[in-house]
Amino acid sequence: MTELVATTPGLYPLPDWAKRDLEDLKGHQKHDLISGDEGEEIIDVYQESRSQVIERQQEANLDLVVEGQLRWDDMLVHPFAVHDAVDTRGIVRYYDNNNFYRETVVTDELSFNGDIAAELEEAEEQTDSLMAVLPGPYSLADLATDEYYSDEQTFVNAVGEFLAEEANAFPEVEALFLPDPSLVTAPPEDDVLSAVKEALNTVSNAVDAPVLLHPYWEAFDEDTYTTVLDTDIDAVGFDLINAAEKNKRVATEYGIPDSVVLGVVDGQNTRVESSAEINNRVDQFTSATSKPETAYITSNTGLFYLPMNRFGEKLDALGAATEYTEVEA
Repeated sequence: MTELVATTPGLYPLPDWAKRDLEDLKGHQKHDLISGDEGEEIIDVYQESRSQVIERQQEANLDLVVEGQLRWDDMLVHPFAVHDAVDTRGIVRYYDNNNFYRETVVTDELSFNGDIAAELEEAEEQTDSLMAVLPGPYSLADLATDEYYSDEQTFVNAVGEFLAEEANAFPEVEALFLPDPSLVTAPPEDDVLSAVKEALNTVSNAVDAPVLLHPYWEAFDEDTYTTVLDTDIDAVGFDLINAAEKNKRVATEYGIPDSVVLGVVDGQNTRVESSAEINNRVDQFTSATSKPETAYITSNTGLFYLPMNRFGEKLDALGAATEYTEVEA
């Protein structure tokens, strides 16, 4: 029987009180966004907000808890947005939706920063089931502009090494989650695939914990999927909200690893799924493939799109889905 592990990719909405306080403290213009040198009052707001979302995950009985990435103004490119070797410039559309992020332009050699490790050290004090989240190396490279490295392959490898250094500084975590939507929305060209493989291996080998790679919004193409299967990644993800049938075909034709990540809750829709609906999505996938030993069940995307009440209800739905399976069994 497949073990279900409930978790999320993070990227949580800020509590309403925190939005109000932060607007008073730092405003909401481009120059007011997170840069890594916030003052004490702003840090305190984020710390209290982090505590609240960790407690909310625990109330929902999630198996792996994330710190929430509440400071991430720029979704996936946050590690670059706070880096000294990266300039933030104009506003760019975030994939094909109505969210935007600051264009991150790499102008110098990427080196260790430690910003995310500091966030995790705060979270570690509140949970013994902490999962870290970093952007996947290919998406971070794809969303950025490179003005320093010589070519795309070199840049992707440099991004992998940068993320590995960041991950190596993390406190002890139970897993590392890598959202990497560009793998399926803008698949790497053939000449970049080897660099993607090397970057994923570099990041995976930086932590002594399972590493979960999760693309979303689309399904893998053949070359990208078989390349990912040939890496040291422990679990590969499938978006069963936006690309369920395509992903099932890919998984059936080329097989799956022992562990998978299944995006079974819609991170961009306020309708809350029932336990039965979540389990049905899991069952449909595992029935079409060789049954994995472990399925990490999660929202297909980060949850920052949602209002706080629906965000909490989505967490409850994921936590209840594992209990529902155990009762049925």
